[in-house]
Amino acid sequence: MPQEKKPHRLGTERGQFESNRKRILATQDVCGICGRPVDKSLKYPHPLSPTVDHIIPVARGGSSDIGNLQLAHRCCNRQKSDKLIEKKTFEQISEVVSNRDLPQTFDWHTL
Repeated sequence: MPQEKKPHRLGTERGQFESNRKRILATQDVCGICGRPVDKSLKYPHPLSPTVDHIIPVARGGSSDIGNLQLAHRCCNRQKSDKLIEKKTFEQISEVVSNRDLPQTFDWHTL
């Protein structure tokens, strides 16, 4: 069975994606998946090189509209694949304490 071409790789969808891709690369600096800065000087195939991610994947009915695109690290985008991920707001994120910040002398049996 021949493989079906994806809409964002054809005609007007492709043109829209390329146009919006340039806008995303020019205006965004943080990975929309992990929240860390993206070094735009890194080139493919470096895992931290910049790429444009479809928030709602095309395979799940997403489009190449500017509102459905975000900057991402290549490795984050590959790991996300075609999964749908809920965005967390800052109110939902709990503070993570590094092991180095924990007291070195503490009686853990008292907890």
